[in-house]
Amino acid sequence: MKLKSLLYLSCLLASAIGLGSCDKEDQDAIDQQIIEDFINEHQLDADSTASGLYYVIDDPGTSEHPTIDDDVTIDYVGFLTNGDVFDSGVNVTYPLNQLILGWQEGIPIFGKGGSGYLIVPSRLGYGERRVGTIPPNSVLVFEIHLNNFH
Repeated sequence: MKLKSLLYLSCLLASAIGLGSCDKEDQDAIDQQIIEDFINEHQLDADSTASGLYYVIDDPGTSEHPTIDDDVTIDYVGFLTNGDVFDSGVNVTYPLNQLILGWQEGIPIFGKGGSGYLIVPSRLGYGERRVGTIPPNSVLVFEIHLNNFH
């Protein structure tokens, strides 16, 4: 049985018998396995940061990169690792410092005009919260194109 399945079952069992919820380390291990499976399944050439964020650079863009205090204008599609799309936007602008941690860390990896993917572990996304159609503890995948920032 895969590590992901064992950890998931142990978390369900602990919750069912009232021992509390799955702890952070278990969820990190589950997310890591999901991310590795996704990368392998799609044969991605992904890099990672110390926080566990994975990214794929299709086009690095220019040498100009946004900072946490910038507003970023992006095109994006957000989907779960099973391919279900939960959000998208074209030429939308957001203050980077008000977005999920995975975007705060990942979008500045791209230069202006750059594009690629961010694979976000749940703790850098929405964690244990359900948000819209996104289940709790979901690994999120975003296709990103950084149009501009200011």
